[in-house]
Amino acid sequence: MNKFFKSSIGKKLSMALSAIFLMIFLLQHFLINITSVFSESLFNEISHFMGTNPLVQFILQPVLIAGVLFHFIMGFVLEIENRKASSSYAIVDGKENSTWMSRNMIWSGMVILAFLVLHFIDFWLPEINYKYVEFLPDDPNRYYSELVHKFNNPNRVGAYCFAFILLAIHLLHGFTSSLKSLGTNKIYAQSIKGFAYIYSIGIPLGFCIIAIFHYYNNL
Repeated sequence: MNKFFKSSIGKKLSMALSAIFLMIFLLQHFLINITSVFSESLFNEISHFMGTNPLVQFILQPVLIAGVLFHFIMGFVLEIENRKASSSYAIVDGKENSTWMSRNMIWSGMVILAFLVLHFIDFWLPEINYKYVEFLPDDPNRYYSELVHKFNNPNRVGAYCFAFILLAIHLLHGFTSSLKSLGTNKIYAQSIKGFAYIYSIGIPLGFCIIAIFHYYNNL
């Protein structure tokens, strides 16, 4: 089993599984954030539950962080191995054998990783400081105002949307690639491809809409 996961196929399978895990989290994250557009109280209620539930805080959150780190580290490892393998064969025009998205996954991934670091600085670190450093009293209605405050600056909104455009590009290739690595049945390939396009464009677009909505709603 250990040898399998060290093999090229095993690494690609691990990469695919971590990608599916992160896409499930991204969907869940979006479903929570989109409630802020429709209901301040509902957003506060859900966020307070997520922010105080021990299962989420002490089990799911560390697993998520580990999943993010694993996915990006494995991405770099596979990129290095692919480059080494390419140099061992005859030179082939990459543009004729791969899409622009697949050739630039490593770069879009690096930008997304930088965005995630900023996202943790913006939201996760203040949350840790609030709960475990300053030990401030619990306020179940603080989450909406904290979210909206992040979108007061148009430069931040622009950077936020740019990162999600790159995420869409990353997902357009990564989603279908992950399903192929998991051995998806060809019979369902077309319908899955359609769902992958809807997800890959719809979720990042939804996050952009949330940011733009709160910016203009607070002018």
